[in-house]
Amino acid sequence: VNKRYEKQNMLFDVYHYKEKLGTVSLQIPGIHNVRDALGAIVVALYCGISFETSVKALSVFSGVKRRFQTKMKEHGVWIVDDYAHHPAELRQSILSVKELYAGRKVTGIFQPHLYTRTRDFAGDFAASLSLLDELILLDIYPAREEPIPGVSSRIIFDKVTIPSKTLCKKEELLDVVAAGKYEVVLMVGAGNIDRLVEPVKEILCKQIRKP
Repeated sequence: VNKRYEKQNMLFDVYHYKEKLGTVSLQIPGIHNVRDALGAIVVALYCGISFETSVKALSVFSGVKRRFQTKMKEHGVWIVDDYAHHPAELRQSILSVKELYAGRKVTGIFQPHLYTRTRDFAGDFAASLSLLDELILLDIYPAREEPIPGVSSRIIFDKVTIPSKTLCKKEELLDVVAAGKYEVVLMVGAGNIDRLVEPVKEILCKQIRKP
């Protein structure tokens, strides 16, 4: 209970029935991470590990690669890299960013993964992406699949309801980013979008350092 943020850490109190065990501090935000932490605490207690030991371990856990991983934090500009590639995961990632960086413009750069998933969940993807302040939508990462006629990122793009949205190919992304201004950038997807994180970071750093 009593979930809150302090210095970008997520804090919450843990009760066992009516007994307060104490407060947990996590470096990684989001209610899904709170639930995972609670699961870890329960298992640890079952194995005879004290609550205090779990709290200490969780306080230094920085997460795993490409799961809400902060890649840049300079002069009021952030980049967060996340592996989410299902509409529900995408929604949670966006809501976590907006909660953590409340009041700041959140720009999402999303690379859809698989033609079949795009076809089957286009409306759900669009609903999640419409939670952003700004969207840059890339072309589909095909992975193991062959193209499906009529299926492209456009079928998601056309359903997104926010006015600030851009559809571009992966090769065009850096030019698109260079033309904009950003506060919080969420780069998300299960394809090879992670290879673009550093080039995007370089562009944003150059923007910050301009006189």
